[in-house]
Amino acid sequence: MADAVATEARRRRTFAIISHPDAGKTTLTEKLLLFSGAIGEAGAVGARSGRRDVTSDWMEMERTRGISITSTVLQFEVGDRLFNLLDTPGHRDFSEDTYRVLSAVDSAVIVIDGAKGIEAQTLKLFQVAQARGIPLITFVNKCDRPGMPPLEILDDIERQLGIAATPVTWPVGSGQDFQGVVDRRDDTFWEFERTPRGTKMGAEHRLTLDEDLADGDEWREGALGELALLDEVEANHDAKRFMAGESTPVFFGSALWNFGVRLLLGAIDAMAPSPLPRDDCAGVPQALDGEVSGFVFKIQANLDPRHRDRVAYMRLCTGRFERGMTLTSDRTGRTISTKYAHQVFGRERDTVEIAFPGDIVALVNATDLLIGDTLSINGGVRYPPIPTFAPEFFRLARNLDTARYKQFRRGITQLDEEGVIQILRTAEGGEREPIVAAVGEMQYEVALHRLEHEFNAAVLFESTPWNVARRTDDDGAELLEDVRGVEVTRRSTGVPVALFTNRHRLEAIERDHPELLLDPIIAL
Repeated sequence: MADAVATEARRRRTFAIISHPDAGKTTLTEKLLLFSGAIGEAGAVGARSGRRDVTSDWMEMERTRGISITSTVLQFEVGDRLFNLLDTPGHRDFSEDTYRVLSAVDSAVIVIDGAKGIEAQTLKLFQVAQARGIPLITFVNKCDRPGMPPLEILDDIERQLGIAATPVTWPVGSGQDFQGVVDRRDDTFWEFERTPRGTKMGAEHRLTLDEDLADGDEWREGALGELALLDEVEANHDAKRFMAGESTPVFFGSALWNFGVRLLLGAIDAMAPSPLPRDDCAGVPQALDGEVSGFVFKIQANLDPRHRDRVAYMRLCTGRFERGMTLTSDRTGRTISTKYAHQVFGRERDTVEIAFPGDIVALVNATDLLIGDTLSINGGVRYPPIPTFAPEFFRLARNLDTARYKQFRRGITQLDEEGVIQILRTAEGGEREPIVAAVGEMQYEVALHRLEHEFNAAVLFESTPWNVARRTDDDGAELLEDVRGVEVTRRSTGVPVALFTNRHRLEAIERDHPELLLDPIIAL
């Protein structure tokens, strides 16, 4: 059995796609599914015509706003390889969801807009990935549009991210003159060809450099000169440096027109790591072939609006999971039934009988689970917690319909457990008028929309004087209870959180009371 677990783990690639908004992340996600055969046509939105349900942006708000709001799990196979793809929100207001997803993957593809290079959210996401030791593959998108010269893009990556950029493919021409890419591994040229609306895979022409690049055109001569320069400086992919987070292999293409996607998919197969032993809280690596263990990194309610369900997503870290086995939560000590275990594809799901390290198992109606919980056979394993970072916006939640208080409370509690918002309760407001804290203002739009449409609750968010939050302890809460310009609140877990009118007030209190615990990382 140990050999079977190791074999299954080796054939898995669990990765995320991250980017700044509008860099083409969701388009690339769909095109990877298209090339894998998981969907027959990009942009398919319904199964009634024989097409699979929408791939990643399945929420109503995501479709109407044209942005990713929540992360999505998509599992598909290509040959003998099994991919677990986690699509993530690009907008900074939902970056906490992305942080949680990055705790559950073994590598990531970072998408860069070829016209803009490294953007603010790109840098922020890179820093999180680097802190977690996640190897990164870079895809420079939109090469069919006017953009930065490719050498400048490499310089931008190295200057802003502080790692070596090693191009595996290299663009020939750009914008209207974009002709394709050279694969530096075997000196072959892949010719660019647009497909009708980019919905289907087009013909791919693989030529040699001598056949297509050596006829004297200006853009071809330029590409040959750049390739010679790259060879001279030995800007070549190094697997050890990639795994150590010191370099990133770079690929060029156009997700919209399906170009470069097949080469990227092949690179994820060949370069991205399979699941490796993960350290527990004590820093002890847990063997892949050990007893079953994993951790919850995402909670999602109402994935199936007909049944008003609640799904806990578990990253399986060790062992052979079998549906129906009983697992124990490290936090509560309670046993969890896995009778309703599913494999997820967007909002579609199918019963999963067996899973292995690297897989994402969706546990339906596991109501006792929270983000960060570790599950194992006997409860003896505990993986590091997933932190919730200090919010920057604070609103008072008022229930506008007293007859629907239960719906209000249920909705607020559920969104808090999902990490959509953070609920802080004061001694005065308690359950009836909690403070809703968020990392970004758009989270309030999502919360209001979901409270109304999923929980049938009418809610008003009112402004508050608070602008800064810090986690404290019981001693700190007692000291700050009567301090001017401070409000002591508590999370649902009982963790005290102090709110300050501004950063100057926080700094003054830190100077006056250096013994206080005032931590920007707020545990769930």
